[in-house]
Amino acid sequence: MIKKTLTLILILPFFIFTSLRAELIKPNSNIEPYKVVKIQLTSLMKNNYPNKDAGIKQTWEFAHPNNQRVTGPLDRFKIMLKGDSYKMLLNHLDHKIVAVKITNGVADYEVTVLDIEKKYYKFNWRVEKYILDGELKDCWLTTMVSQPIPLGSSI
Repeated sequence: MIKKTLTLILILPFFIFTSLRAELIKPNSNIEPYKVVKIQLTSLMKNNYPNKDAGIKQTWEFAHPNNQRVTGPLDRFKIMLKGDSYKMLLNHLDHKIVAVKITNGVADYEVTVLDIEKKYYKFNWRVEKYILDGELKDCWLTTMVSQPIPLGSSI
């Protein structure tokens, strides 16, 4: 009985932590622009964790509504990310985010990604502060990700 209770005590936090990790992070005004890009890239890096296309769904959460209108709905966004232009973001091995220019309402980053084939790609990634009223007011959201620029192989 003690062994079963101890096992339950040790395993229960793991299940609670795992279920919490399954929740999508929602935009809020306390998340800084760099963190928005980091959340999206980290999610895409583990796209199918904890479930299929979870990374794409998380990335969609931080897409600006204007961006969503152009790239969406979500099923169309998934197709776009799985296509030749952006598939290197899915399940990539590593990424680096460098601030290029940050103002009060716009933040531009240069993002370098090492894909699963060990090829490097560079992207220009822009997030903007949402200024309209509503639940997204003052949240930083992605408005643009450039086409990838191939940088060559890591080997």
